[in-house]
Amino acid sequence: MSQSPALRIAALYRYPVKGLSPEALETAELETSGYFPGDRLYAIENGPSGFNETVPRHLPKIAYLMLMRNEALARLRTRFDDATHRLTVEENGVQAVDADLSTAEGRAALAEFMKGFLPHELRGAPRVLTAPPGYRFTDSRKGYVSLINRASVSATEDLVGAPVDPLRFRGNLYLDGLAPWAELDMVGRVLEAGAVRLKITSRTERCAATNVDPQTGQRDLSIPRTLMQGVGHTDCGVYAEVLAGGVLRTGDTLRVIG
Repeated sequence: MSQSPALRIAALYRYPVKGLSPEALETAELETSGYFPGDRLYAIENGPSGFNETVPRHLPKIAYLMLMRNEALARLRTRFDDATHRLTVEENGVQAVDADLSTAEGRAALAEFMKGFLPHELRGAPRVLTAPPGYRFTDSRKGYVSLINRASVSATEDLVGAPVDPLRFRGNLYLDGLAPWAELDMVGRVLEAGAVRLKITSRTERCAATNVDPQTGQRDLSIPRTLMQGVGHTDCGVYAEVLAGGVLRTGDTLRVIG
């Protein structure tokens, strides 16, 4: 089959700081061979990791504060301003941090807040890291753009017997129009929307971060284990690389070609 019915972009999200809350977007301008815009620009090092911003190399996510082990992060509400590089952090509806992450002082302010917020989960002094050009703090070495099939999320709800917020999967593009788990068989295929072309490169294996409710911070489900028991794998969603850049909008249609 060379072409399939059109898919629809139901939502676009970015995660400026690894492990912190998502931001919904109406539009996203992708660059050829680039990452999703504004995504995983910063990470909070959980004690010394050896990360070198001059010569970066991919490190396992356990080097950073992240939901798989630090579920309390989900209780924070954050907002990042591209123009000013300011990150605001709210805890229980009260602003706790307002910092310019382009400055050493701003990064230190966020790190100092984390000392008090997660005092028993730190392996050493936290440090806010900035992604150098051509690098992002993604879980996958080639995790340029993350796509989530919302039908697979619905199928997961059936397996666990409870509502599942799609944001548990922390994707960039949320898609409608595919059958459950159909995205897993699309590795090597290309999605096209106007000038944008995305090549599906790999399935996304899920970890215990998906067990955390993104609204409450409670570890209330066992999604990877339930997936393995129910469908024989722990995958939900796929990664893609940007073959050709352009603008994507919520509501746009994508066609699968190949």
